[in-house]
Amino acid sequence: MINNNLLKLEKEYCSYGDTVHYNEPPKVFIECEDSYMIDENNKRYLDFQMGYSAANFGYKNQFFIDKMQNQLYKLPQIAPEYLHKEKILLAKEINDSIEKFTNTKGRIHFNVGGAQAIDDSLKLIAVNKGTRRVFAFEGSYHGRTIGASAITSSYRYRSKFGNFSERAYFIPFPYLFRSPYPKDPQKAEDYYVYQFERLFESEYQSILNIRDNECEYVAFYMEPIQGTGGYIIPPKNYFKRIKKIMDEFNILLVVDEIQMGFFRTGKMWAIEHFGVKPDILVFGKSLTNGLNPLSGLWAKEELINPNKFPPGSTHSTFGSNPLGTACGLSTFEWIKNKNYEIEVPKKGEYLLKQLKELQKRYDVIGDVDGLGLALRIEMTYEDGKTPNKILADEIKNEGLKGDIEYKNKQYGLILDIGGYYKNVFTLAPNLDISYEEIDMFIELFERLLKRCVK
Repeated sequence: MINNNLLKLEKEYCSYGDTVHYNEPPKVFIECEDSYMIDENNKRYLDFQMGYSAANFGYKNQFFIDKMQNQLYKLPQIAPEYLHKEKILLAKEINDSIEKFTNTKGRIHFNVGGAQAIDDSLKLIAVNKGTRRVFAFEGSYHGRTIGASAITSSYRYRSKFGNFSERAYFIPFPYLFRSPYPKDPQKAEDYYVYQFERLFESEYQSILNIRDNECEYVAFYMEPIQGTGGYIIPPKNYFKRIKKIMDEFNILLVVDEIQMGFFRTGKMWAIEHFGVKPDILVFGKSLTNGLNPLSGLWAKEELINPNKFPPGSTHSTFGSNPLGTACGLSTFEWIKNKNYEIEVPKKGEYLLKQLKELQKRYDVIGDVDGLGLALRIEMTYEDGKTPNKILADEIKNEGLKGDIEYKNKQYGLILDIGGYYKNVFTLAPNLDISYEEIDMFIELFERLLKRCVK
């Protein structure tokens, strides 16, 4: 078989340093379409992670391919010191979408990947504040470059790469299911707010110079919904209460929308659900529907104007590449012809309702939750609380076998696992998924449960 030969070559010539070998043996796909990946036997796998939410608008979407092909035959390459039309127009589109809810003038700075854009934002903070010492959340994931690893809470991503002297100060994220008050959302919110608030009560909490009212940490990096951390949704007023403290001590708010941006939650930017306005917003992934690497950041004018951030402050050979910017413009054109602000919440509620029914039938589903089409299923032991990574891994691996019976055919199911204990299925389906495909997911997932729950 072709795949066996490929796997032999991969074993000899490819580094294992990426994430491919999270699955053993690695899975090879040869084609994709809409919400499906397809293997060499033409078997279809319903994908409920869509490239970690990078392909929000479906695989091999012909609208995007046509736009990209037009650019390919016109201006496919350009050195980044020169301008092209698509870059300028895309910057305006992104800026307008953020200015719409912030009422604040800003500018766009492009790069290639999400982690690189995070690095650029750290440089921007240093330029404005004189340091890169920042807050971030426990459970946060901002990327795996050296800079982004310093503000990602997992020590595993830093442990082999030397000293991180400017590692973030990590604050507990409001994780209701595993809080001291899982049945009382208001008490849980109060508890988590206090975990931050208490740091400013005395200079002996280690971060505050009371005489100058100056905090050692100058910015706070936040994912509105934690991504790799397990699609954890905070209480609605939590960020407002945190932001009030931040404003008192002139701490910048940096919002990481790399995974949740572009209507994953039912709004263009997930932070719009929570009533706070960022100073810096970082984006990537579905900006190009996963077709061409492009990322970037938006920052307030006073932080990123040419006097603050002059030419050459940061650089990438492929930043603002024309294939990416053309794809990005296509994304905004696509969005304008859709009704995601209504349809995504409706589909999300439909899926969440069925997940809650599954939870009633299976004690090993400890928690389900969701906002728009970002949903979570937390797997536990029969007590409904103890994390069950073994079961989550087994379900994922069984799904990749491609032998689940559905309507007289065999299918596979692609799932992504996240969470603090690696026991959470983080669901990020195609935003244009049909209700029939949602029903199909529920049936496929339940068949895996029946197969794996002993």
